[in-house]
Amino acid sequence: MNTVIPTALTIAGSDSGGGAGIQADLKAFAACGVYGMSVLTAITAQNTCGVTAVRDLDAEIIAAQMQAVFDDIPVGAVKIGMLSSAAIIEVVEEQLKRYQVAPIVLDTVMISKHGAPLLQAEAVGALKSKLLPLATIVTPNLHEASVLASMQVEDETAMREAAKRIHAMGPRYVVVKGGHLEGNPCDILYDGNEYRAFHNPRLPRVHTHGTGCTFSSAIAAFLARGWEISEAVGEAKRYITMAIEHGFSLGQGVGPTHHFYELYQAAFGAEWGGKYGKSAIVR
Repeated sequence: MNTVIPTALTIAGSDSGGGAGIQADLKAFAACGVYGMSVLTAITAQNTCGVTAVRDLDAEIIAAQMQAVFDDIPVGAVKIGMLSSAAIIEVVEEQLKRYQVAPIVLDTVMISKHGAPLLQAEAVGALKSKLLPLATIVTPNLHEASVLASMQVEDETAMREAAKRIHAMGPRYVVVKGGHLEGNPCDILYDGNEYRAFHNPRLPRVHTHGTGCTFSSAIAAFLARGWEISEAVGEAKRYITMAIEHGFSLGQGVGPTHHFYELYQAAFGAEWGGKYGKSAIVR
């Protein structure tokens, strides 16, 4: 790759509130040391309180965006987020096969944090058959793992079984995210032979908008930098834990994670706790 820094491409929907979707992906790419490009699949009217409207883009402009990037810029990794319809899934599959892109991180976005549907029910089959086999790693949460594996996923034992079932659908790796477990969270990584668990204490934080988008984008960023899967997942887990720990209030609902906390702290030093600290951004 003849670029100054590694690159990654996100294929996802836009969040007008800036906390999730394309906006979160690009922030995570930048924070994790890669240059980010984007292909929009949908536009959401969204803020910290929820999603009020969704408009899908047509397949032709999605394909054109992908071609514009792939024909000109080396892509070190691809992160896939919101693909709401079978038609969109099919055009993304077609272009990924055409350009033979790897690695691919598939975040199986189905509903928003506030419960708004972001994947049409009839498109789940297309997601399974067309994109799971292309994915280097897929990152479902408990709800998404339950849908994909056709079983209830509510504890670590079920997470392991779901990871096994999802792996059989074609991705090289599966990480089932356990942020919604009762008690402390745990993510389970499965490679078809072995499981690895990533545990951490539950942080008493409410501002967690965009955690799934940010985590999967961080994985893509570290893969673009040449890291091995287990190392990339482990460092992405550390990064998202930091971002959640320093999430901040914004607007009247669930605020975002802090993608750049470590960078700001390094840049501003001791001043970050005062003039440049949370008081400067909390409404």
